[in-house]
Amino acid sequence: MEALEQLVTQEVAPGVRAVAGSVANFHGQVDIVVGGDVEQLILETRKRDVLEGEELDREVLLEQPFVRDAWADTWSEALDQDTERLRAPVLVVIAPRGIGATTFALRLLAEHTAPSTRLVKLQADWNSPIRSRLPLEERSAFQLDLKDPDTDRISAEFLASLGTHAKNLAGCGSYMVLTVAQELWGATGLASPSGVQVLRLSEPPAAGPLVDAHLEAAGHHEPAEEIRSSEQALSQLRGLTAVAAVRAVHRIVEVWEEHRLRQQVPVLLRNGAEQDAARTFEDRVLAALSDWRGELDELFGDRTLARGRADRSLALEDRYLLLALAVRQSAPVSLVSAGARQLQEVVESAGSDPTAGTAVQAAFAARGLRRRIQDVGATVDGRDMVLFDRPAYGRAVLEYVWDNYEVMRTPLLRWLAKLADRPDPTDPVVRMLGSLALRHGTREHLNKLTELTAPDLLGAVLRAVVSDEHVGRLVWAALYQWADTSSSAPVVVATCRLVLADPELSSAVAKMAVVRLRRVAQRTTDPVVRQSVLTAFEELARQPAGRARLVTEVRTWQQAKGSSWSGSLAFLALMSVDSPGLPWLLLGDAPEIDVQRALAELLGNSVTTGETILRMTGWIRSCAVDADAESYVQLRDQLLVPFRGHRMLQAGMQLMQALTGSVTAQGVDIAEDFYDHLVGAEYHQVFALDGNSR
Repeated sequence: MEALEQLVTQEVAPGVRAVAGSVANFHGQVDIVVGGDVEQLILETRKRDVLEGEELDREVLLEQPFVRDAWADTWSEALDQDTERLRAPVLVVIAPRGIGATTFALRLLAEHTAPSTRLVKLQADWNSPIRSRLPLEERSAFQLDLKDPDTDRISAEFLASLGTHAKNLAGCGSYMVLTVAQELWGATGLASPSGVQVLRLSEPPAAGPLVDAHLEAAGHHEPAEEIRSSEQALSQLRGLTAVAAVRAVHRIVEVWEEHRLRQQVPVLLRNGAEQDAARTFEDRVLAALSDWRGELDELFGDRTLARGRADRSLALEDRYLLLALAVRQSAPVSLVSAGARQLQEVVESAGSDPTAGTAVQAAFAARGLRRRIQDVGATVDGRDMVLFDRPAYGRAVLEYVWDNYEVMRTPLLRWLAKLADRPDPTDPVVRMLGSLALRHGTREHLNKLTELTAPDLLGAVLRAVVSDEHVGRLVWAALYQWADTSSSAPVVVATCRLVLADPELSSAVAKMAVVRLRRVAQRTTDPVVRQSVLTAFEELARQPAGRARLVTEVRTWQQAKGSSWSGSLAFLALMSVDSPGLPWLLLGDAPEIDVQRALAELLGNSVTTGETILRMTGWIRSCAVDADAESYVQLRDQLLVPFRGHRMLQAGMQLMQALTGSVTAQGVDIAEDFYDHLVGAEYHQVFALDGNSR
């Protein structure tokens, strides 16, 4: 049975002193807090398995760039004009995607809650919104995004239950703001319960001031001034969503750094490079901010044109070439050519099998490669090096083809998967794979990637996008479902290992990764996959915070509330932690674990006996060589305990055979020493040390 927590809320007479106490039940000691003279007492029993989150620094939030213009009316609507505090304990902010609703919510909490109130951004790691998973703590302000169409859709039942949660939050002096994607709001026309206020945002703040604020806050004063003085740049920014505006800031900074570098470094390339070096910062930034839709409409237009009109549309093979350049940017001609040819082959094989030599004949009948490269906007130097220095344009090309040619989507994913040389989340090809697969905010093409890529590569793709505030939740939800599928479980493990390797990882994200590894361990029947989970846990055990999570995993297992496989693997991983002398697990650093019981269960399971004995022999040999005789004796006596249990003799004999030939620093034969202490003298004739019974 899961541990339960008693949460108490009440109506309190004003000005009466608060008292605190505790109550014991058969689940153990439970704290309760009662404020003042209680006129109405509501006892509510809830599971402890609530959503986790990351505590945010109020001062850091207040220093971040923020533009309120389009949100001024909604902002005022949320506030009590007399107190300047939030009007309701629970706010539901409904907004289209990408306009900055999360920023609105966090800034509102930072400015209009008491300085002593904790600010916490929650991770909605659930299958559907449910009130019992919402945290309830004193003097806390929670923010939660509901954006995933598969797991976050608001129901009338959940909305009604928020009234009870609002009352509980008010009793704790706490608040919660839910930001809901507009298409997930299924409660239109329903009255909001008491304590819940529904707000709507319809448009983002103006992109120009938002970009300017971000540039100035980051210390990029010169490019900020350039953008402010350029009517064309401001015109291109106009109408961008908040998300697009922030991405534009990154592009502007990249272009500025590139522009400064080109002013300082001598130009070495020929064939148009001098002209490129003379381009102004405004020229470059206008190109970076453009979506090139007009130009791309021409390049990917119909080749049948009226007489007298210039034909700018690209032949089919040139379209393959442009896509190859869009991904590679700068590469040898041979590599660009190979990439374009691979794409053509992938496309032609997407339907019926291609006839022999079709791709070769098509390439040979086209114009020369150098001319084709120049026609699509790249340059070639005297060493046959291609320069396609238009990264923003390259992304626009790929997204244009993705949006306008639905039949090209699967071939594009298959081709990019082949182009990725290594499973590295920083590889631009890997990032592009993730960007396209998640472009529509659904799992359709994410699921397609499981068919097209190896687990390590797909793990790197997901690692590159899992922290994205707009699609990260969708990725976590997909990983949770894939943990049940044998073919996709290796992808889940690969992704979670990369996530957990990040030293800056928040506790909430670490928990989501461990939950999915736990699910894989529980559901898989493949020993190779189970071993990969053990490897992930061993990597986690090398970090202090990771050890704490594994200890929790073992404790949950031993309390008969968690996965036996996950708990077993977590304990095996903790056994691998190095420490001088006595093993880490026996030093008392994990007092919540019953080590003897865990060893007995692992030794009694034929699947885990071998791994357990391997680690135990490592403990014994390390202690026998590196520690004094007293530590060795202490370790031996503790390890003998589980072997004296029922049906443990066979496991004990395996241990002693594994220790054959090992001696302590004092010259004691370890196998014989364990044998003498485990097997009584009267049984030596029956159970010999070599394992042969007589």
